[in-house]
Amino acid sequence: MKIKFLGAAGTVTGSSYALTSSSGKSILIDLGMFQGHAKIEELNYAPYDYDCTRFIGAVLTHAHLDHCGRLPILLPKGFRKQIFMTPATRDLTELSLLDSAKVAIQDSMKILYDKQLAQKTIDRFKTVNYGDETPIGDFAVRFRDAGHILGSAILEIEDMSTRGGSAVGGSAGSGIRKIVFSGDLGNFPEDLVFQTEFIDKADAVVMESTYGDRLHSEEDPSEVIKEEINAVEKSGGTLLIPAFALERTQEVLHKIMHLKKTGKIRGQTPIFLDSPMAESATEIYLDYPKLFNDHLRQDFKSGSPFVFPGLENIKRRNESYAIRHIKGPKVIIAGSGMMTGGRIVGHAAYYLSNSSTRLLIVGYQGEETLGRELMEGKKEVVIDGVNIQVKASVNTTLGMSSHADQGQLMDWLGHIQNVKKVFLTHGEDGPRKALSEIISKEIGIKDITLPVLNEEVAL
Repeated sequence: MKIKFLGAAGTVTGSSYALTSSSGKSILIDLGMFQGHAKIEELNYAPYDYDCTRFIGAVLTHAHLDHCGRLPILLPKGFRKQIFMTPATRDLTELSLLDSAKVAIQDSMKILYDKQLAQKTIDRFKTVNYGDETPIGDFAVRFRDAGHILGSAILEIEDMSTRGGSAVGGSAGSGIRKIVFSGDLGNFPEDLVFQTEFIDKADAVVMESTYGDRLHSEEDPSEVIKEEINAVEKSGGTLLIPAFALERTQEVLHKIMHLKKTGKIRGQTPIFLDSPMAESATEIYLDYPKLFNDHLRQDFKSGSPFVFPGLENIKRRNESYAIRHIKGPKVIIAGSGMMTGGRIVGHAAYYLSNSSTRLLIVGYQGEETLGRELMEGKKEVVIDGVNIQVKASVNTTLGMSSHADQGQLMDWLGHIQNVKKVFLTHGEDGPRKALSEIISKEIGIKDITLPVLNEEVAL
C-alpha cells in the first residue's frame, strides 16, 4: 500500500489522504477545508495534488468542515464514484456543505463551490452502519465509533488484494495489510455520544494529534459556564460563547438546560442561539437518539435535552443585530468556534470593548485566529480592519474539547496490537513531536512519521 498526505500534515485542519492498494487502486479518505489564519486558508484554493479520476471511492470520517468541506471540488476534477459515511454523518455533512456554499456568497468570500455543486456531491453519498464491513474496490472498510461528534468514525481498512495470497511486491505475511485512520478521537467520556471504540489490531495507524502535548483540565465545564452566566446576571453584561455548530453548541445547550433546571442560573436569563446552522444541526441530533449515551438518553425521555426557558433561536441577520438593543444580562452563543467568521465576529466587534462583557472560549483555537489571540490575552485585536480595545473578561474551558488529550491518545493507541508504523497528523508540529516522543518511550513504537503536505509514503 501507499498513502499520500493531502492535508492536516502539520496543521489541525484540511484532513485528506489518498490510500492506494497493492494492486494500484486508490480511495480517498476525507477532504476537509483548511481553517485558521489567511495563509492556511489559501491552501483551499491551491491545486489538489492528486488525479481524482483514479479514486474508486471515497470515505468520510465525520461532518466537521475540516474533514468534509472540500468534497465538492472532486466532481469537476473527474470523480464519479460514491462517498461512504455513517447515516448521521450523511445528514450533518449535507447541512455543512450547503451552509458553507451559502456563507461564502453571503460573506463575499472566495467561492470554492456553489450550492448546485454541493448538492451533486451529496447525491453521491452512501451510508454505512457502524461495524459493517464495506468493500470498496481492493479495500474492506469498517466504521467504528470515534466518540467525537454524532456519527463520527474511526476507519479500519484492509487491503483485500493481500488476502489469501501474495501481495504485489511481497508475501501476504509481510508488510502492511491493515491500516487504521483514527479520524478525530473523542474526549471520552463525552457529554452526548458514546465513548470512543478501541481497536484490537492493526499494522499501521494514522492518528490525530490535536492535543498531543497536553492533558485536558479536570475542571467541571458546567461549573465554569454557571460562574460565567452568574457573573453577567449580577453585572447586567453580555456573555459571548463562540461555538462550533456541530456538537459543541449542543453540549453548551445541554449544560445550560441542566443549570436552569436545577436553579443554578436564573430561569429568565435570555440565551440567544445566533446560528441557524447550529439550530438545524440540533434538529438532526434529535433524529438519532440511539447514538446518544445513557445520560443524554435519559434526558431525551423527558423532552428535548437542548431546549429550556429563555432560549431564543436567531434566524436572520437583522435579528442578530437587534440583540445589542436588548437591555440586561444575556448570553449569545454563535459561530464560528475559532472566531474566524460567522456572526460571533460581529458580536465581538461590538461587545469586546465593553468591560461588562465576558467571553468564554470552549474549544480549540487555531494559530493566528481571533479566538487564539483573545485566549492568549491580547488587549487589542483587529476585526474587519478596525482596531478593537479588549476590555472584556476572557476565560477558557477546555474541558469541553471533543478531541482526546495526550493521555487518551496514548490509551487508545496502546490498546492496538501489532502496530509497526504510526503517522501523526491533524496537529501542529509542537503537539506532534511531543506525542511522537512519548509513544516511542512508553509504547515502544519506533517507526513514527510526522508527514508533510503532499508527502507520499510506501507501506
